[in-house]
Amino acid sequence: MNELHKIFIDGSVNTGDIPDNLPPQTIRRIIRDNYLGSSTVTILLVGTETWGRKHVDWELKSSMINGSVNRKSGILVITLPSVDAGHYTAVHPEARSVVFPEQTSWTSITSRSEYETRYPCMPDRIIDQLLKPEAMVSVVPWNKIASNPSNLSLLIDLAANSRLNNEYDSSRDMRMRDFSGRNL
Repeated sequence: MNELHKIFIDGSVNTGDIPDNLPPQTIRRIIRDNYLGSSTVTILLVGTETWGRKHVDWELKSSMINGSVNRKSGILVITLPSVDAGHYTAVHPEARSVVFPEQTSWTSITSRSEYETRYPCMPDRIIDQLLKPEAMVSVVPWNKIASNPSNLSLLIDLAANSRLNNEYDSSRDMRMRDFSGRNL
């Protein structure tokens, strides 16, 4: 979609880009300074194994802090069709009216267990943010952007505009190994 519509510049960290034997804080710094340095938004695509990937966790944590060189990024979460259970979180009023115009009432979720039920493949670090109103993180199903790429552009702009005011919860220790086989 991005190749067709040129919505964003991809700065993703790919498997094998960073040696796994480096200390975690060094890896986090490399991710932040070399890959996310000029980014304003981190887009997290959530599939069935995303929740347990250490490098995903490290990239998220790196996106949530101000480094010596770089500022924190906005975060946008997109659930892929393989995990979409029909739930979404729209923290910006404009996203609610444009991306989800059919939704006439909204429910506030305040419990971790409810988020875990709604988003069983979501990384814990993202659920931490969803529980914190000062962290403006939206979760949108793939079909909302695949059917209308301008929705993706809007959501990226909203995440970018709120990034510096976000108060992320980055207290969770970084994941030190990959996990698989979560009971869903």
